[in-house]
Amino acid sequence: MCFSLLWLIQTLVWLVVVCAVVAILYLVVPYLLNMLGIASGVVMQVIRIIVAAIVIIAVLWLLYDLVTCAGIGPGVYRRLP
Repeated sequence: MCFSLLWLIQTLVWLVVVCAVVAILYLVVPYLLNMLGIASGVVMQVIRIIVAAIVIIAVLWLLYDLVTCAGIGPGVYRRLP
């Protein structure tokens, strides 16, 4: 099922959902912090670091899927003499 049209559509939908969630967080969190009276500078930096870490982990997961779909999955190097 790797590299099929269904896989491509699911990957693109997943990418759009991740981008939408990140954009909504960046819009809503400063507004909520201002309403609560909290200085949003440091809190926004922490949130950006957390979101960046989540996105990087998701990209690494996607790259792992791509590599395993290409046939270079785990265990390939064990067969080499």
